[in-house]
Amino acid sequence: MKRLFEISVPASTANVGPGFDSIGIALSRYLKIEVFDNEKYSCEGSGEFLFGIPFDESNLILKTAIEIARKYHKELPKCHLKLSSDIPLTRGLGSSASAIVGGILLANELCHLNLKIEEQLNIATSIEGHMDNVGASLYGGLVIGTYIEGEAFIHHSEIHNVAIVGIIPTYELETKYARNILPKTLPYNDAILSSSFSNLLITAMLTENWVLAGNMMKRDLFHEPYRSQIVKELEVLKNRKAPGFVYGYVLSGAGPTVLAFIKSEEIYEALDYFKSLFPDCFVDEIKVENTGAIVNHEVHHN
Repeated sequence: MKRLFEISVPASTANVGPGFDSIGIALSRYLKIEVFDNEKYSCEGSGEFLFGIPFDESNLILKTAIEIARKYHKELPKCHLKLSSDIPLTRGLGSSASAIVGGILLANELCHLNLKIEEQLNIATSIEGHMDNVGASLYGGLVIGTYIEGEAFIHHSEIHNVAIVGIIPTYELETKYARNILPKTLPYNDAILSSSFSNLLITAMLTENWVLAGNMMKRDLFHEPYRSQIVKELEVLKNRKAPGFVYGYVLSGAGPTVLAFIKSEEIYEALDYFKSLFPDCFVDEIKVENTGAIVNHEVHHN
């Protein structure tokens, strides 16, 4: 099989407290897709983060690529995908969004669609339903946006002056389940209040005022008060006084991963603190990835 190219897609977090369904940040974990010429559609992959996913045409990457090719009246050329990933499944780190973005880039390359990044975002958002995870994976860095009447609107910028610790529980949490525990309506005053927190959070993040951003993160009224009932790690953190090196905590996506935003110079102290607080979780530094999804055509010679 001839190796054609490789796609790399970063993980992502969505919501960031009161930025519900509208703020995303790309993170330094990756789905990597090596693409080979082949006589049929097939995939292979190893590692715990790919365990249980399908390796035939029902694989989300292949399925997405085949559907997009069809949308543009083309047939996706037969290919074999070698997958590797360090993005945990159903933990709130955008594993399905990264697969969708990977599928779009796969179709774009193999079918020579020449889609602009804005078009890629619209397609990804129409599949995913909101643009925070897919936007972050496509663009990298910080994305703020919305999806209305079939069009995604986005602002993109980089983040440099903060460290992040990921507290990743061993249990999984289906987004559908985490959505179902949210209320159908919100009191008017709560909506106004949480909207003001979100506005200030965005301003603080764009100016990298992390003290203010951390203060706003913890005030969410849209989803965290409900989801902390099923994510005990978030509940523990909300009921403890945060150490001085912590700016704030957020539930990553629908959870159960919790992200702590930390003063960069005190990252090692923070890692020790969270590892002792959550010995049953996987605790690690996760950096912001300011580069979005990329396609690399370099040929590897063994």
